[in-house]
Amino acid sequence: MARRKDIDGSAGVPTFYGKELRWQREEAGLTLQQLVEGSFYGPSHLSEIERGERRMPAELAEHVDRALKTDGFFKRRCEDVRKARRRGHAQYFERVLEAEKHAKTIEEWSPTLIPGLLQTEAYARALVQAAMPLAPNEEVEEKVGARMARGHLFEDDHKTPMYWAILPEVLLRQPILPPEQTAEQLYRIAALGRRRRIVPQILPWNCGPHPLMMGMVKVMTFPDAPPLVYQESQHSGDTIDDPALVEEYRRSYDLLRAAALPPEASLAMIEKAAEDYRNGKQPD
Repeated sequence: MARRKDIDGSAGVPTFYGKELRWQREEAGLTLQQLVEGSFYGPSHLSEIERGERRMPAELAEHVDRALKTDGFFKRRCEDVRKARRRGHAQYFERVLEAEKHAKTIEEWSPTLIPGLLQTEAYARALVQAAMPLAPNEEVEEKVGARMARGHLFEDDHKTPMYWAILPEVLLRQPILPPEQTAEQLYRIAALGRRRRIVPQILPWNCGPHPLMMGMVKVMTFPDAPPLVYQESQHSGDTIDDPALVEEYRRSYDLLRAAALPPEASLAMIEKAAEDYRNGKQPD
């Protein structure tokens, strides 16, 4: 059994919560399977919570408190974990933040900005400062750091989802950063593509009318849950799980993908633009 002194109180909130959960479970002599019996969750879900990798749903926390006789401790503290996990992100983004880590595939269309998962630190900082011009430096850096942490998704060989990003050609021609930083941003996308961590496609500027012209869309599928769609505007975001609507968005994304350049040609275009910016030239 785990010993109480093994629980490091200086650990992050999700990690501390997970370790406490494991200690209480083992102290009660229960396996993961035994603890989740009677709930709608599986032992792998509970194991990820114990490792600090997943948030605790309120209904599961209530079930755990009853099973372990912990007088509501895990229900009271699960909101603390949720706040800690989304630190640096808007509350409406919480569900997506969790979903990205467990997705099997992520397909994203971003008509005006480089998607957050692909952004460099300089790009993210420019966007945060533009959206929050009066924010103190500490708040800006917290948001930038939170966005950079999302990008670590592509560093784990075993958990990396199949990520497909369609970007409009205008993002290569109208940068928001100085040339050197723009080159760095484009090289990051190209490097992820060459390492086969992502599949980028460029939508030509002269392609004419196309699906999803109204705004960004992120479509996520999962090995053990129904798919989700996420849409975002300047100050709000909306997660869609209605099966019929999700299917419509997936169909629109497939049509948009058909209108974009092939991945290899897209990578070559991104690399050429990055080289031009590095050499102080405006891409053709």
